[in-house]
Amino acid sequence: MFQLSIENIHLDCHASNKIEAIKQVAKALAQAGEVDESYVKDMIQREEQISTYLGNGIAIPHGTTESRALIKKTGIQVFQFPKGIEWDVDHIAYIVIGIAAHSDEHLSLLRQLTYVLNDNAVAKKLAQTKSATELRSLLIGETKNPDLFFDISLIALDVPAENMTTLKALNAGRLKEISSVDEHFVSEVILQSPVHLGEGIWLSDTPKGNLLSAIAISRPLTPFKHDDQEVSLLLTVSAADDKPKRVLAYLGQLLLTKKAGLLLKADASTLLSLLTSDYIDSTQTVSAEFVIQNKHGLHTRPATLLVNLIKQFNSEIKVANLNGTGKKVNACSLMKVVGLGCKQGHRLQFTAQGEDASTALKEIGKAITSGLGETLS
Repeated sequence: MFQLSIENIHLDCHASNKIEAIKQVAKALAQAGEVDESYVKDMIQREEQISTYLGNGIAIPHGTTESRALIKKTGIQVFQFPKGIEWDVDHIAYIVIGIAAHSDEHLSLLRQLTYVLNDNAVAKKLAQTKSATELRSLLIGETKNPDLFFDISLIALDVPAENMTTLKALNAGRLKEISSVDEHFVSEVILQSPVHLGEGIWLSDTPKGNLLSAIAISRPLTPFKHDDQEVSLLLTVSAADDKPKRVLAYLGQLLLTKKAGLLLKADASTLLSLLTSDYIDSTQTVSAEFVIQNKHGLHTRPATLLVNLIKQFNSEIKVANLNGTGKKVNACSLMKVVGLGCKQGHRLQFTAQGEDASTALKEIGKAITSGLGETLS
């Protein structure tokens, strides 16, 4: 987690324009011993190249990749401007976060900001709070309710299992590893017989030992029999609240429409998508994977160029970081793309549906291969 101390939070600040605001932020970074005093010039240069406004009243000014020699140590400074600053046309910034980071260290901060950028209520509190402690808690997510833990790290495919106990133990063990259940949950689900939902899909849960909501899935390499029914997939649910209901609703719809068999053939990312979004006929979609080669990952500048390219097409395009959560997000949203936390070497999977889908993926591939405006080493 990206660290943020109370001393680096500045409340009730005032600036007549974004350049003045950037100068205040740069001065704070320099006074904290995090950057050289000349770093401000590069922050302004970066802003002139491409806007650092992310959305929901938050901007993250920072230097160019060429200015990293001016960074003495990683750090951030957070400025609150309750009256707002016109950052771009139709964009008002209330929270300005100055970043000084070596390599791709700031990507963890951007991942933490994702939930703020998607929550209007939290963004409003950030702009209005008079407490540095509350602002810090809101910004790093300490005050938010935990999301449902369900990503590709909790999906195991082609498991060499020949009995239900192996699948139950594997799922329960992974849920225990992320501290979403306790030992009572583990022992109960292993002892109890799961419920057959149909088409070889089984559900395992217990009211005991649910600490956080999470879902784990195991799919055997070869289906086997349990209680005279075929076992092709086991889904184990920890339900500390009602968050798993949405996934179960998607599963129910797939079973009702006789499309649950898709879960038995899909890769982990597609399986995750099938259980977290509305079903899209795969015959109408195209997909492609590309590796990010940029030295500092998909930070704001290359991400902005990528999003601007994607917006030129009419197709619906989604992207997932296969080295991250694997969850697909709207590729036209800068804050969601930046929030993927994509580093050098990470694989991005794009899926597109529409009249120009194939052309879109071809152009996306070209742009990524060429470095998205940056020179690849």
